[in-house]
Parts: sequence; C-alpha cells; structure tokens
Amino acid sequence: MSEKFDVIVVGAGPAGSACAYTSAKAGLKVLLIERGEYPGAKNVMGGILYRKQLEDIIPEFWKDAPLERPIIEQRAWLMSEKSCVTTSVKNEEWGEAPYNCFSVLRAKFDQWFAEKAVEAGALLINETVVNECIVENGKVVGVRTDRPDGDVYADVVVLADGVNSLLAKQLGFHKELRPDEVALAVMEVINLPKDVINDRFNVSDNQGVAIELFGDATKGNLGTSFIYTNKESINIGVGTTLSSMMKEKIKPYELLEYVKNHPMVKPLIKDGESAEYLAHLIPEGGYNSIPKLHGDGVLVVGDAAQFVNGIHREGSNMAMTSGRLAAETIVEGKQSGDLSERALSKYKDKVMNSFIGKDLEKYKDATHTFETNPQYFKEYIPLVNKAASSFLSVDGTSKREKQKDAINTIKGNKGTLAVAKDLYRAWKVMK
Repeated sequence: MSEKFDVIVVGAGPAGSACAYTSAKAGLKVLLIERGEYPGAKNVMGGILYRKQLEDIIPEFWKDAPLERPIIEQRAWLMSEKSCVTTSVKNEEWGEAPYNCFSVLRAKFDQWFAEKAVEAGALLINETVVNECIVENGKVVGVRTDRPDGDVYADVVVLADGVNSLLAKQLGFHKELRPDEVALAVMEVINLPKDVINDRFNVSDNQGVAIELFGDATKGNLGTSFIYTNKESINIGVGTTLSSMMKEKIKPYELLEYVKNHPMVKPLIKDGESAEYLAHLIPEGGYNSIPKLHGDGVLVVGDAAQFVNGIHREGSNMAMTSGRLAAETIVEGKQSGDLSERALSKYKDKVMNSFIGKDLEKYKDATHTFETNPQYFKEYIPLVNKAASSFLSVDGTSKREKQKDAINTIKGNKGTLAVAKDLYRAWKVMK
C-alpha cells in the first residue's frame, strides 16, 4: 500500500463518499478508506436524506439510489406526558420529482454512494483503520493504517471520520469535545407491513412522513425524538446531549423505551417487529465548535467538522456539501499546481459562504441557550399542552374566560415579565 494518490479520504459516510466521487469524477487518483465491513456498517443517522445537496453531486440520483419513501409530510409534536400539540406541513408535490427529501436506511444508501465513487474511479478499501496521519515537516503527506506495510501517501488527506475525529484531534485541530457539544442518539428499526404504515400515517405506497418530537419525548431535556417511515419499517429514535444524560442520569436505551411507550407513539408502532438497534454520536456544538478545517495537506469535512444544524436536525446535507466543496478545492489546486495550505484554505471560504456556514452562524447561540435554560422544554411545552387542552374542553366556561385561563396557565408562576424575557431570549437566538 505504498502507492501515491492525489487524495486519500478517511471515512465512507456521506461526506467522504461525496468527496471521493467528486474528486474521482474530475480525474484524480482517489483512495477511500472505510473502517467498517462495508460503507454504512458503522454509520447511523435518523434516516432523512435531502435531495438538493446530493443532486448537486449526482443529478437525478433518485432514479438509481436505494431510497425508502419521499417525505411528503413533516410534523412537529410538542409533547407532555399524556398529550401533544402538533403542527404539520403536507405537500403532495414533495412526492414528485425533483422531491424534497427521502427516508433512507444507511446500510443500503452508504454502500450505493461509495460504489458510485468506485464507478467514478476511486479505490475503496474496507475493514481498514487509519491510526494516524503521516506528517513530514509540518505537512500531512499520507496516513498510517493497521494493515501490514500500511503507510499510504497522497497530496491531500481528507478527514471524514466522524464527530469524534481522532485524526483531527491528533493534528491539534480540536480539543476533547465537551459533553454539551455532542449528543448521543439511539435508534430502532421496527418492521411493519407497508399497508399498516400507510394506514397509520395516512399516506400512499410511495409517500412518507417525518415526525419530530419535543418535550416529554426527552423528559424535558434538550434534544429531540423522531419517527420516520420507510417502505416496510419505521425508524424511531431519540437523542439528547451527553451533558443532559449525565446530569439527569438517563440511560439512552431506557429513554428510547420511554418514547416507544408514550401514549402518542405506542399506537404507531403497535405489533411491530424490532429489526435493529443503533447508536451514534452527533455534533451539537454547531458554529462555536467548528474545529480548524484545513492544514498543510489536509481538510476536514462532515461530522468531523461539526457540520450539523441541531435546531433543524440537518446533517447529511451539510456532510455531502462539505465533501463536494473539499473535492472542488483540491481539483482547483491540482489544476493550478498549487496545493499549499493557503490554496486549501479556500475550502473554508467556500464552506462559510455556503448554506452550511450561514445556517450554523444563524443558530450559533441556540443550543447553549436552550441547554442552560431548561424551562423551554421542561416547563413551557407542558404548559402549552395544558392551556390548549383546557381551552378546547367544552365544560360550560365561556371562551373569554378560557382564553384568560390559557394565558394565565402559560405564565404559570413566572409572571408576565419573566415569560416575556424568555420569549425574547428564544427569539434572539432563533431570528
């Protein structure tokens, strides 16, 4: 494995495969290294894939990719122990080309995406661990793997090795992640007949639903739960920051069982057959946790770069776009004959000028604000449920009195000024 490549990509998730595909498509000599038995074997996400970002890489990919259902409805549930206030956006056009997003199973999708990179000319090597980057005179010149004679060299190494990137840490690009900068998500795939899914979620065969659950789904802690429909299965999961789990002494799989048995959720998965349990760390630090993105001979993409919008639960789109932008930066450098650190720094400019940088900057203080002000999830969501239920209960009380009671319920014992301050604080970090 002493062969020299133009690009070595470490990690065959969406970010890594996007980079490998784009680089190989441009004629570069690419090595894609995956530690799992196959791409997707060790990768987990809730299961939503966004169309636009992958179409920028592979036009009309939906004609070939192993997708589950196009999502035509997105619901949000604000949950208390025995009720929920819901919102929903349903659009039949999302079920037609060019679509909006899809549910996917990563084991299938990641293999397909990596194979596309192979078809474009990349060399894929599975079951190979990269132990460290090879650095000479301050420049990354390759990687050292766990294979015999496993040193491999390249002009540029791209790190797509996940949220807790040991390689980036070894290079000094980031410190040990704090518990509030990372979430642990656990997910279960539950098999259900297609007709049952269609009936329970009010969709047709080629239509899917995505539900995000807040409040009691995480026992009032910062985080979210989710339910996504596949062709003949459902992805159900929940994630909270590690700091919340440590503080509340919550065990992740116990939290998942709690969600599954919630009265709002239980009927949706009734009689389902458990097919798979998965767990995954997710970046939550956002803009303020972005590590150094480039060095001499190296770039960082995807989760390793903390590119996840925790507020909107978006990650795969940022991963694929960052992989593409890294590849485009390398291709430009090869064409100009300049792959210096200064030339590679253009990657950061591309990222920060894209929706990745703009969205992460927009919500840069949101996670910390909600983490340090637990009343948004622990107090206000139950109060909204209580007020809505009271207002809609017909018990002989006038609607004017109901309205007044609902407002007083939401204010609770905090008072008007305290509620106004909380509302302003939330608006400020979300605007």
